[in-house]
Amino acid sequence: MFTGLIQALGTMRSLGGNRWQINCHHSSDAILQDLATGDSVAVDGVCLTVTEVLPQGFVATASPETLRRTTLGQHPDRFVNLEAALRVGSKLGGHFVMGHVDGVGYLQSAEQTATSWEMAFTAPDAIARYIVPKGSIAVNGVSLTIADWHPAINLFKVAVIPLSYAETNLQYLRPGDGVNLEGDILGKYVEKLIQSGTHYQVADSVVDAVSPAFLAENGYF
Repeated sequence: MFTGLIQALGTMRSLGGNRWQINCHHSSDAILQDLATGDSVAVDGVCLTVTEVLPQGFVATASPETLRRTTLGQHPDRFVNLEAALRVGSKLGGHFVMGHVDGVGYLQSAEQTATSWEMAFTAPDAIARYIVPKGSIAVNGVSLTIADWHPAINLFKVAVIPLSYAETNLQYLRPGDGVNLEGDILGKYVEKLIQSGTHYQVADSVVDAVSPAFLAENGYF
């Protein structure tokens, strides 16, 4: 599990097969400190397992399925965002990010304002249903808040503060570039409960299934 707060930038290069070497750059202590074989590291929002620790990086495996569903490996030697797994007791400054990418989105525009960079992305249907205004989303592993959402064209906008923009690979994106997107895990569990159609036993009573009709009847809609 991760928070979406990027700790370092790195570059990836293929070692052949499904093995990839990730070299850490700039403020990499948070990644390399105490890093051990078997640890998890989010690479552009994709949870990878460390198979070998190197002096300035690590080796990880990425299956063909992972490469097919994400942007990893599409552009060798480009910068990737890195975040070590969340430690028990650590601060949770972003949101819960699992490192399981839902799909690839595409940058449409990036405009600098007086206080932030306003970036617009399109999202595939697989993740569009989890997007809500003011909700959370991970873009290349970066925890961001959705500022605006246009469901008719599956386009969302985020405002990226200068610090996050300068310390992540969002600064290198150009219109048309692909990004890894992960929806908020809380939305996925809510969707599962609503669609399950299950009745729940509570003490001596049977509680109706959590459904849109149930929520509307009880004043939630």
